[in-house]
Amino acid sequence: MTKYREIANDIRSKILKGIYKKNEQLPFEKELCEKYHASKMTVKKALDLLVAEGLIVKKRGSGTFVKDVQTQEMQRMTLSNQFRGFTATYADRKVSSIVLDFSVISAPERVATYLNIQKDSFVYAIRRVRCVDDQPLVIESMYIPIHVITGLKKEHLEASVYKYIEEDLGLKIQSAHRTIRVRKSTAEEQRHLRMQEHDPVAEVEQVAFLDNGQAFEYSLSVHRYDAFEFKTVILR
Repeated sequence: MTKYREIANDIRSKILKGIYKKNEQLPFEKELCEKYHASKMTVKKALDLLVAEGLIVKKRGSGTFVKDVQTQEMQRMTLSNQFRGFTATYADRKVSSIVLDFSVISAPERVATYLNIQKDSFVYAIRRVRCVDDQPLVIESMYIPIHVITGLKKEHLEASVYKYIEEDLGLKIQSAHRTIRVRKSTAEEQRHLRMQEHDPVAEVEQVAFLDNGQAFEYSLSVHRYDAFEFKTVILR
């Protein structure tokens, strides 16, 4: 893990634990440099990351302060920015998966383009229904390069693919580019998600990246309209 992320993780942890309290000023960058034995640029990158996550705010001429955000909302924002996936989002609930398809195919042209791999490269083709407390909420269609994520098995799909990637393979998931749309549901989606004929769905198209810049997943996720919520932090 890069130094600036280590620093950001430590400060984030202190904020969530209440060591650094709401509206409290963080130590000055010089103090943080000494504390973490890091350069000014490294500390600045760590603080910028936390600003982007919506946890702290920089006030010109005054310093850096913890935002006055409810603890629950802080945890939600942190979870989202750490990019831990569906299972972690519902960590306090029963999460399960119904695997509809798991095969190895040659990457379709569109998938290969998004994953920046050769057209004929092999990818896992995965389709599964994600359930919370036995209620189906999402249909996921995922394509993952087999040379990037090795050894993927059905048991991982029934649990958490991201957990396997980070804990078993020791890789670090860093970011994702997402496009969100709303459209009419299809008959098949209505059947899998237990919806009515004219119910809409939210469709999320995503390309996810490891911390080395490698794209490891292209996916389309179809969400029940009544169980989908999109939140973000907007910076000026």
